[in-house]
Amino acid sequence: MSVFTAAADQSVCAPLPVLGRDVTVPLVTGGEVTYAALDYAASAPALQRVWDDVAAYAPYYGSVHRGAGYLSQLSTDLFENARRTVAEFLDCREGDQLVFTRSTTDSLNLLARAIPADCQVFVFETEHHASLLPWQDARVTYLNAPRTPRQAVETLERALADRDPHGPALVCVTGASNVTGELWPVRELAAAAHAHGARIVLDAAQLAPHHPVSVRDLDVDWVAFSGHKLYAPFGSGVLAGRADWLQAAEPYLAGGGASRKVTRREDGGVDVEWHETAARHEAGSPNVIGAYAIASACKTLTEAGWDGLVARERHLIEKVRTGLADVPEVRILSLFGDDAPRVGVISFVVEGWNSSHFAAALSAEYGIGVRDGLFCAHPLVRTLLGSDPQTQGECGAPEAAPGEKSLNAIRVSFGAGTPDEHVDRFVRAVRELVTDGARWKYRTEDGRCVPAV
Repeated sequence: MSVFTAAADQSVCAPLPVLGRDVTVPLVTGGEVTYAALDYAASAPALQRVWDDVAAYAPYYGSVHRGAGYLSQLSTDLFENARRTVAEFLDCREGDQLVFTRSTTDSLNLLARAIPADCQVFVFETEHHASLLPWQDARVTYLNAPRTPRQAVETLERALADRDPHGPALVCVTGASNVTGELWPVRELAAAAHAHGARIVLDAAQLAPHHPVSVRDLDVDWVAFSGHKLYAPFGSGVLAGRADWLQAAEPYLAGGGASRKVTRREDGGVDVEWHETAARHEAGSPNVIGAYAIASACKTLTEAGWDGLVARERHLIEKVRTGLADVPEVRILSLFGDDAPRVGVISFVVEGWNSSHFAAALSAEYGIGVRDGLFCAHPLVRTLLGSDPQTQGECGAPEAAPGEKSLNAIRVSFGAGTPDEHVDRFVRAVRELVTDGARWKYRTEDGRCVPAV
């Protein structure tokens, strides 16, 4: 893998302006420092342009699809234009539907409610819980973690070959792991699914903020992602793809907006005619600001240019991985190996350290925000740590005092708004903590490791 630097590769773009880039935080050792937000995989900071666009629209906020007034009409146009913008960002096919939701989790639960009753679902144990858990009412086949992209395709092909060929089937797969950052062979998995008469949904929560996602080119049936990982504020998400299962299913939520016609029957009951458009699954007053924010983020990333954004991220990935490789006590977690293509998400453990203690010291002593725990991907993290994948645990840090072993890891993640200084400070802090130890005392409080007062 080549090393990317701004000096050597002019295609590497500058960091995009994001909110919070000048925020300072106190250090437990005294003084303040500019906060290094390195937890993009959980929630990325909002792009400044997105915030500016939302602020410019806010005085014109009105009810969507529900008013004759100017502001309502303006808001309705804004909402539907946002739908078209996001569909273009995803390179959706003619006839695809795009539903605005609250998040990736919401999108995949919506799809889980829409699949045929006799559908068989195939999902790898490596998935985030948002794509691992919504299929509880279906016949689910959980697939073991593959160790190469080719093995992932072969594992899926064998599982699909053994299924009932006459019933519907759905494969759910991530585009980029929220634990290792590794890219999955989505196009090849989609080809395998379709060859066996199955459909496929792509969890693009970690992929869409880092790489262009084309529904058409990847040949996936649906794609889901969240606004808050795509540099947009507020609770918004997207489910986009084939319309037939969505149109045939009962609305995800029943209420205004989803219904086209409601009449009383002579027996006193109610008959409902539901919409066949995306409105069928968008009951209630839509989150127009959230949808507009996602559309603004899509425009900003597209106009910035994916080549430069990807090149810059590779530059940062190489910095972090090279820096961590120089610390023998650090072990980076990986499924596919060091040479696997990846996005800016890296998880690791440090020999002799409780991961919660290490993450707390990064925050309190260096002003660096990372995440520790199992990252809502429990089976995958346990597999990578070599522990029993059935052991119970929590999404956050288990209760373990500093120095005690814990079943969790540390995750550093970054993206389009991350300056070099933040990753340089992170690498330097890791080296200092491993070499010199923490400068402060820590204790466990409510399951979290915090500085002792």
